[in-house]
Amino acid sequence: MPCNSIKMKIKPIASGSKGNCTIVLCDETKIIIDMGISFTTLQKVLEENSLSFSDFSGVLITHCHRDHTKGLETLIKKTNLDVYIPETMYESLKNDVPYPRCKFIEDDFFINNVEIELIHTSHDAPVSVGYIMKYEGKSFVYVTDTGYINRKYLEKMVGKDCYMIESNHDEVMLMDGPYPRFLKERVISDSGHLSNTTTAKYLKKIIGPNTKAIILAHLSEKNNTKEKALEAMAEQELPEDIQILIADQYEVGPFIEV
Repeated sequence: MPCNSIKMKIKPIASGSKGNCTIVLCDETKIIIDMGISFTTLQKVLEENSLSFSDFSGVLITHCHRDHTKGLETLIKKTNLDVYIPETMYESLKNDVPYPRCKFIEDDFFINNVEIELIHTSHDAPVSVGYIMKYEGKSFVYVTDTGYINRKYLEKMVGKDCYMIESNHDEVMLMDGPYPRFLKERVISDSGHLSNTTTAKYLKKIIGPNTKAIILAHLSEKNNTKEKALEAMAEQELPEDIQILIADQYEVGPFIEV
């Protein structure tokens, strides 16, 4: 296989408060990240891309909120896939996943030959994580649903090939919008969600010469727009050769090739 061949492909299936799911293909090792959509929806997307559940090696779950897990119980019942989670997350998922179907993971682990490192995020869930995935010299960061990123983990995220990262809200739209005060305070808190501006500033610090693509994720339907998310990125004057995309709630995204 030539050294410049595609080693990793990422496809956002759905992203937002109504459901989240992404697939990552690393040659023979294929991984589902979050299962917040219906089994039939994901099955249809896989079939349209000449894939099936039997092609996949496992499921990663970021946290227990239903927009990341509501299709998980059915997925477990209808496939042989195991769920990879920190053991401390099991209590919040035990109604969806039988204990024998869990693979309990440490901060660094492998699924086949894909190396994965946990990013511990800050969200109002019992346990929440993101992932740094590495395969054959290629790397992908997946971070969503967090109020901030700890400096230790931000340093680990530097210089990766592709980032899928939350850009949840525009701060002005949020504060002027329809949410009640307690919900606004939850969103902007350290255990809430990243704003467009915060995400753009993080990315400015961590992108490197190998960075090929950025996927902005989990945009709020009421407190954000795609245009505002992209404007925040433009203000940071990121290199023009980096592809910037937005994961959609209702439309399946393209394969991003790393």
